[in-house]
Amino acid sequence: MRICVVYDCLYPHTIGGAQRWYRSLAERLAERGHEVTYLTLRQWPKGEGAAVPGVDVRAVGPSMELYAGGRRRRLPPIVFGVGVLWHLLKRGNHYDVVHTGSMPYFSLLAALALRRARGYRLFVDWIEVWTRNYWREYVGGVVGEIGWRIQRLCASSPHRAFAFARLHAQRLAELGHAGEVTVLDGLYAGGVSPVRTEREPVVVFAGRHIPEKAVPSIVPAFAKAREQVPHLRCELYGDGPDRQKVLDLVAELGLDGAVSVPGFVAGDCVDVAIRRALCFVLPSRREGYGLVVIESAAAGTPTVVVAHPDNAAVELVEEGVNGVVAPSGEPEALAAAILFVHTAGEDLRRSTREWFERNATRLSIDTSVDRVEAAYAE
Repeated sequence: MRICVVYDCLYPHTIGGAQRWYRSLAERLAERGHEVTYLTLRQWPKGEGAAVPGVDVRAVGPSMELYAGGRRRRLPPIVFGVGVLWHLLKRGNHYDVVHTGSMPYFSLLAALALRRARGYRLFVDWIEVWTRNYWREYVGGVVGEIGWRIQRLCASSPHRAFAFARLHAQRLAELGHAGEVTVLDGLYAGGVSPVRTEREPVVVFAGRHIPEKAVPSIVPAFAKAREQVPHLRCELYGDGPDRQKVLDLVAELGLDGAVSVPGFVAGDCVDVAIRRALCFVLPSRREGYGLVVIESAAAGTPTVVVAHPDNAAVELVEEGVNGVVAPSGEPEALAAAILFVHTAGEDLRRSTREWFERNATRLSIDTSVDRVEAAYAE
């Protein structure tokens, strides 16, 4: 089968859950004998290849800064959409399947516009479906209203849809999608991590320091938890526009010796930190999936997440089994969740590991690719 995968980022040149999914999807489809083309923006030096085994990676737009202040810039999606439109005009009839992310919507609009003329079948991943209020909050009233209406237009168009959480599958149906929505539960590509018999009293976060991740909220919560567990420590990996807020709070609360904010580090370092941690704290107000919950569970490390209407990561946490769902991101609530994990000790780590083992097949990225490939063949 001839398959065109469309996404404006390519892992590891850009890091994120969606980036990992599209690279893994393209590689696995190629390994299964399909002819796979990957359309993206250039993120590697000119004169060098993208180095994705078995996949024809094509840059349909120049290298561009995708983010400003931790949020997506408006120009790159337009440039990418034009590039996708031009590529599908020339080569769209070569493909049996075009598989694209819903965001950024300009590339999806291009694929929708040429679907019938070029004769390919269209599959769309709805990693997130934003509410009208969130669109307005994210980009402002007028632009947010336009964004929400474009999202609704795309959602109601004829295509085969995938989602990665029940939250977003339901929102997609509410926006008018009349077809089947397949929920792909699995994005985990790793194995079972080695379990450390000795844990350290360390609270860990790793990811971008952007407003949606709410990383600064960890610091006052940690300070409160440390009032009862004085030897508790905290490691906050990653970088972004909120990093200075984190550093300021650490200084303000006198936690310089207890909180480490090392910035971005190698993936192996983060893996080791998760394996030895008391818990992983993910206070995000918005997550399309929450892959780190599974990565932590594979190492027997519980995760603390926050109940929020836009946070799909809560779907991956069974209260008191593989983690805790804090009712809010307020310091008292987050601190109470951290202290619960500390008190539960080895029993919670054991049940976290058992939860992963029970769900490993369902949560595997290979299971999701199986379901995608079966949908292509229908």
